[in-house]
Amino acid sequence: MPAPKNTKKTTEKNRKRLRTLYLLGSLLAVSNALPAYLQSNFLGQFMDARNISLVFAGANFLAIFAIWFFPGLIKKLTNYILTRIVLILFIISLLGLAISTSPIIALSSIILFIISVNLIWINMDVAVESFSSNSSTGQTRTLYFTFINAGWILAPIMGSYLISKGGYSLPFLLAASLVVPFFLIFTKQKKNLKDNIKYKKESPAIALKKIWKNKNLKGIFFVALLLQLFYTSAVVYIPLYLHQTLNIGWEILGPMFSIMLIPFIIIEVPAGIIADKWLGEKEMLYLGFLILSVSLFLFFYINTPIIWLWTLLLFFSRIGAALVEAMRESYFFKLIDADSVSHINVFRLTAPLSYIIGPGIALIVLSFLPINYLFLIVAIIMTTGFGFVSIIKDTK
Repeated sequence: MPAPKNTKKTTEKNRKRLRTLYLLGSLLAVSNALPAYLQSNFLGQFMDARNISLVFAGANFLAIFAIWFFPGLIKKLTNYILTRIVLILFIISLLGLAISTSPIIALSSIILFIISVNLIWINMDVAVESFSSNSSTGQTRTLYFTFINAGWILAPIMGSYLISKGGYSLPFLLAASLVVPFFLIFTKQKKNLKDNIKYKKESPAIALKKIWKNKNLKGIFFVALLLQLFYTSAVVYIPLYLHQTLNIGWEILGPMFSIMLIPFIIIEVPAGIIADKWLGEKEMLYLGFLILSVSLFLFFYINTPIIWLWTLLLFFSRIGAALVEAMRESYFFKLIDADSVSHINVFRLTAPLSYIIGPGIALIVLSFLPINYLFLIVAIIMTTGFGFVSIIKDTK
């Protein structure tokens, strides 16, 4: 029996909306990624690695506080209006980083950057989920993340080139300039992207309690937390280790980081389709955590600046991360709809929470041991992922 015409029309409209959001996600990713891989070395101009850890922990504690109250603001102001407000804060943080000449301006800007980045991606989550159907969640979410990751691939090469031409200010200025077309497109698409759902009246505390009582949601929450903990090591401490300890220059690191991100482009969409149609998520989650654990151990073990070897190892690690990321998105958003904004917020708490746990671990490790021992500790922690994957029920 053919689908009703209005259903077909709605489906086509949603596809157009999603295509717009994919484009916006790519622009936002570049403006996010340009500062992300530079921020630890940027702060290294003003402080040592242990104090950098304290800055990230403190900033992400504030981000958790902001995220906790974010659902109430979304319900009150709507996701569309709040997205525009957060975008303005994001631009201010990037301009602050660009003009930073003192620790006070640099720290204030980093804190605002971290908070606004966490919030804007929640806005995007709600928007994408608003126009997605459960039957194709894996494909929709992984396609969305493929566009985002395309932006992340471009950023390291662009950033390293700009640093060589004019220091850290140029990448931050470019990142700020990319938010402008995002803002304009988003504003112009108001009719298509404004909220069309009624959000559930549920506090984050209640959502957290529900997640804890549901073994599937609890399992995927900890899977997400572990992946974000890996990203903490990858974004903050790997660049520090390669640049400051192994003395690899940015003209080499930029291309290396872009190559390492290619698995996110080539793996996530096929993995999402496979999860939707055949396997489910568990098998690929197991494989992803195995690769992450082995990679982190090798990060610890290899302490010579062999460029081709590090490039290969970084690429290998992102195969694991891409599998876990794709399955994390596919599984969680098959269980949760856009009206459950409090659940989405709690789920996205894993990012700032990992930036408290990771720097906390780093602060202890770096007080007694070289930085590469941090990767060994995180490798051991990654193995707990197998236990969390085992408790969730596969969707196939």
